[in-house]
Amino acid sequence: MDVRFLPNPYYVPELKKKTGLDEPVYEYVMNSDKTESFYQQFITLLKNIIPGYKNEGKSSVTIAIGCTGGQHRSVALAKRIGDSLAAIYPVRTSHRDIKRRKESINRS
Repeated sequence: MDVRFLPNPYYVPELKKKTGLDEPVYEYVMNSDKTESFYQQFITLLKNIIPGYKNEGKSSVTIAIGCTGGQHRSVALAKRIGDSLAAIYPVRTSHRDIKRRKESINRS
């Protein structure tokens, strides 16, 4: 899921070098009406489809969340989604690009 449509903390100087695991960045991303609307719809979708995977005998489902640099928006959303689903299912959350700084790319 591409979440580049959400507000980008990269452009807030005090948040730029932090990640979505840091409380100020997490709150910045989550306090957007767009984020809340997206989250509610996406988590509802996931909660509705994951039982189907279990019924089909699937032992895992990969849910990927992406943004431009993999530092802020995707990390915050993956954390929230992972935390929500962990109340129901075994969850392993990882952040592939969290340690890779991409300062030289165009951020959108």
